[in-house]
Amino acid sequence: MKVPCARTMKARSLLVWATGLVAGVVLTAVAMSSLMPGLMLREHISPYGLAETVQRITNNAVAKGWVVSSVTPLDESVKQHGGSEVRPVRLVNLCQAQYAARILNDDQARKVSVMMPCTIAVYEKADGKVAVGTMNAGLLGRLFGGVVADVMGGPVAREQWEFVAFCER
Repeated sequence: MKVPCARTMKARSLLVWATGLVAGVVLTAVAMSSLMPGLMLREHISPYGLAETVQRITNNAVAKGWVVSSVTPLDESVKQHGGSEVRPVRLVNLCQAQYAARILNDDQARKVSVMMPCTIAVYEKADGKVAVGTMNAGLLGRLFGGVVADVMGGPVAREQWEFVAFCER
């Protein structure tokens, strides 16, 4: 009976370790790609029509000291610029100047400005229900860390939740 040499055993151990590492990376990537959209983006069903849902979000935001910079009728813009007709979609663009300033005054965090102002989507689904789409500000903050985590993961996440609290979870 032949006894394997130490070099062969090391090579096998290394191969098993490398195979496990690659499998772990692949499984993690698959899990993240399937879970992240559900974690990063949230959808809530509104008990109200489109216009009233937009108005409630707007009123709740203003009551918390936010500015509603615009309500964009995205469906109308798509049609106007040559796209096909789509169901109603309104983008409620919100800003809270003190929170924005904290992020924009930090050079490392400033890249998050690509996601400013905070936007909440209100849209009609194929079944006629009105839905509210939000970004998970808390998770976004934790992903970036630093001042973004302090702002987005704290007061922005809490207040955004309050803006849509009238919706079904």
